[in-house]
Amino acid sequence: MGFTGRQIDGIWHTSVVVYGKEWYFGLGILNDIPGGTLLGPPLEIIEMGETEVPEDTILEYINEIRPDFTPDKYHLLDNNCNTFSNKFCEFLTGRNIPDYIINLPADFLSTPMGRQFRPMLESMFGPSRHP
Repeated sequence: MGFTGRQIDGIWHTSVVVYGKEWYFGLGILNDIPGGTLLGPPLEIIEMGETEVPEDTILEYINEIRPDFTPDKYHLLDNNCNTFSNKFCEFLTGRNIPDYIINLPADFLSTPMGRQFRPMLESMFGPSRHP
């Protein structure tokens, strides 16, 4: 529990592996060989299911959403790798990534430490949509 007054097990980076490529939001939407990103191999892999979406349709979709995931649109709390992974998983499988990952920003901001850090984070990334 430490500084937050609540159990927060990690600050998660997520990506999606499909058709032999690991897709993630960093300096835009990028892909690499699975486990080959700057962050290295994952600590945990969560199976989200299989997709019936053809690879060419996936590439079209990535190009459609690319404008929403540019470096200037990155926001630590509101538009990050988890936002991208969730949107991509919904497209591929109809499923969301786990709530404990999606809800992490709101959970953190609801703690005393999160409330103290909020002004600094918002000065760096702009206002958050989280209450």
